[in-house]
Amino acid sequence: MAEKDFRSLSEEISSFCLVTEARSGTQVTQPFPRSPKLIRRTGAISPKPLELPVWLDDLKKERKRTESHLESMKKRQANLNMSSEAMKQQVQECFEELHMALQEDEKAVLDMIEQDRRETSSKLNRILQDWNQHLGLLQKHISTIQSAQQSPAESLKQPFPEDFTCRKKLDPAEEEIKMNEERIHKIMKVLRNISKDLKAQLQRKNLLLDSSNVVIDKRTCHKQIKVTSEGRGLCLSSEDRCIPNDPLRFDQLYCALGSVAIKSGQHYWEVDVHCCPSWAVGVAYGSLQRRGRDKGAKLGRNRCSWSLEFQDGHLTAWHNDRHVALPVTATRAAPNRVGVFVKYQKGRLVFYDAETMRTLQEFSAVQTAVFDRAHHQFTEPLYPAFCFFSSKDKGHHHMEICNLSL
Repeated sequence: MAEKDFRSLSEEISSFCLVTEARSGTQVTQPFPRSPKLIRRTGAISPKPLELPVWLDDLKKERKRTESHLESMKKRQANLNMSSEAMKQQVQECFEELHMALQEDEKAVLDMIEQDRRETSSKLNRILQDWNQHLGLLQKHISTIQSAQQSPAESLKQPFPEDFTCRKKLDPAEEEIKMNEERIHKIMKVLRNISKDLKAQLQRKNLLLDSSNVVIDKRTCHKQIKVTSEGRGLCLSSEDRCIPNDPLRFDQLYCALGSVAIKSGQHYWEVDVHCCPSWAVGVAYGSLQRRGRDKGAKLGRNRCSWSLEFQDGHLTAWHNDRHVALPVTATRAAPNRVGVFVKYQKGRLVFYDAETMRTLQEFSAVQTAVFDRAHHQFTEPLYPAFCFFSSKDKGHHHMEICNLSL
């Protein structure tokens, strides 16, 4: 290409740039960051002729790189669609297995009821046939007597049988011929329990996706608390352990905190409390007081902690020294296993009965009469919190953090 051609092209580029800037009054802003090699040099009016081949080469390389990147992104999008369809297929297969199992069991139960009906019906048919025969005999004898009344002379020629006026005895066994309703009622009760458990497990599966590996921070444990089972179990003894003092340790209350702070995201864990006569489970800020027995150190009695506690047969939820009583009845007993769910950014905390997935108490931004918007967001990292009450209480004092590994 001739030098004048380079100069002409350079002048056209400069003219276009100047006109564009003049119309807008400001420097043109590109929609995407430009390559450092393409950024216009400050104060440059026109490129040098020898620079244009270099620029052209850079632009071609950039175009090739962009086309390659676009092709890669298209492949990722295609793979995304394929992966999504494969996952949907796997989920559908899992649910189809559940449907098939339910349908097979339903058919088995219905067939059992039908078989029972047939057997019972067969027994009743035999009894009906016997009574119909007796009824026919009675009708025959009645006709004979009526004929004898109309023709006494003829009746004397035909003697009556000995069982002419017999009565058929009722068989007590007839009352026992019925379907096995007791067995069917048992099946219905089992099916209802299975239905409740299935619904609870289906709800629980979403929470298990956010299950957290919670272990106890031994430095925070009161001296009478012994940590077992790889940091998951807590036992309260009647004697102090010979361990050094630690500023993180609760010195008066039988409490302990988890070792990992919750700073973001969603987290779920469960605590087995069925071996403990009185307990408290919850979350607390790391700034929770560790010294003394006043409200500043007790779970739920300050702004730094939230708790669900069971004591003296009463189940209550606490925060900021306010509480709400939760019903404990024969049908709604205190939980044997407590589920704790935290959605940190939303300031949401939920306590569940982990066996039935019944919501026991929820703390959130929703205003309630008791807690009166006690909090709307968490302002510090949270730690799982655990507490025993008096070691003199009867019973074995043990809590266990459940292993929810999938």
